[in-house]
Amino acid sequence: MNHNAPGITGLILAGGRGSRMGGIDKGLQNFRGLPLALQTLMRLQLQSLPLQEVLINANRNLSAYESLGVPVWPDSIDGFAGPLAGFLTGLERCETPLLLTVPCDTPLFPLDLVERLVQAMDTQDADMAMAAAPELDGAVRPQPVFCLLKIDLLESLVKFTQGGGRKIDAWTSQHRCAIVPFDLPGDNPQAFANANTLAELQQLEAL
Repeated sequence: MNHNAPGITGLILAGGRGSRMGGIDKGLQNFRGLPLALQTLMRLQLQSLPLQEVLINANRNLSAYESLGVPVWPDSIDGFAGPLAGFLTGLERCETPLLLTVPCDTPLFPLDLVERLVQAMDTQDADMAMAAAPELDGAVRPQPVFCLLKIDLLESLVKFTQGGGRKIDAWTSQHRCAIVPFDLPGDNPQAFANANTLAELQQLEAL
């Protein structure tokens, strides 16, 4: 491992309601024979820049998530408050200088995700780095749940959420954020495709 690289903790966001999947727990749905959360965990373990630890943020079926073998933490804000609640939980529990967040429903994300976010954060002297990817219309848009955060942002996020803030971009826009486009010739255009419905999950499996 590159000893100059700061320690990074990965956080799998599996705390949502899964409302577009009829309320089922998305991270436990099978993708190519394994639960999505496990596929995500394995992908984090294969990153070109290794992570020190991986945590899961989940709000139900905690024992099913714990059986994947990594620590599981529910939101510290009540009521399925969205991804920022997961960010907050991760920053509170993280023991490394950096926290990487990834959602549990995007199982094909790039294996050099960590490396490229770290590089951009360094180069641009940013507080956070966020992936951006081509969407169906061809436009490259930020994917705010794929985010590398400095642990020092905890205080700012506590303040923002205590003030009732819930929108990721409203919070990230308060900080220096490096946007990292994953649209190079070798990049998989489907890398950030996510499954909000069971039909989308089947489409992803077919890729």
